[in-house]
Amino acid sequence: MVKIVIDAGHGFNTPGKRSPDDEREWSFNNKVALYAIAKLQTYKGVEILRVDDPTGKTDVPLTTRTTLANEWQADVYASIHHNALNGKWGQHSGIETYTMDNPTANPKSLEIAGAIHPRVVMAMGISNRGMKRANFHVLRESTMPAFLTEGGFMDSTTDITKLRDDNYLKAQGEAIAEGLAVYFKLQLKPILEEIPIIVGQQSENHFYRPSMQTIINSTIDVLIRLENKQEGALSSVWRERLAQGTLTNSDAIGILFVALDRGLLGDVK
Repeated sequence: MVKIVIDAGHGFNTPGKRSPDDEREWSFNNKVALYAIAKLQTYKGVEILRVDDPTGKTDVPLTTRTTLANEWQADVYASIHHNALNGKWGQHSGIETYTMDNPTANPKSLEIAGAIHPRVVMAMGISNRGMKRANFHVLRESTMPAFLTEGGFMDSTTDITKLRDDNYLKAQGEAIAEGLAVYFKLQLKPILEEIPIIVGQQSENHFYRPSMQTIINSTIDVLIRLENKQEGALSSVWRERLAQGTLTNSDAIGILFVALDRGLLGDVK
């Protein structure tokens, strides 16, 4: 069993952590975290612990985050962030991945970051600022290998177009998950086959039985779209369960039906 900590850095209202247009870093971090979690759940032998507040309402203290990770005896700590230079729009751009700046730091951190970084660069399609070292709390105080990604600049006129596109955030989250899967040699869960169900005597009528992962992906898309469309459209408890990996098949299907019943998705593109 591989135990993976996911940390969507900061909280929604953390001062200074936003774009010049007041887009919150946590919102970008959270979407990437959700997509990473969804992808990781397609692999066998994985447990996931999210140590930030999945609602974004509270900026969980860094000491609390690393204490949770250490007590859980995680195998890796993944901290997801997005960068800013000076809070003003500019031409700066790029992806950075950090590990601990200490000669005694766990060498596995650098190996894991090496599997993550190029995949994130490729997923986002922006410049590569390289792998770097820093004395960040979550890298220093975690007892397991740890890395911190900066998935683009929120105050970059180049990067912000990608950060505003959920397709790129999904690609970034999946890149992080795939890098972890490669390093830990994870194997994909068997994909549930689409089983045709015959209705009456009409063999041409078939129904689609989706896999759990398909349901999870659809639910993530719905939740993210609803956040962009209407404040409080659905209870935050569902997003919390999704982030914590406790959302059931029935929960996910119920969310989709409620969203459709309320007509909340009719004009969402």
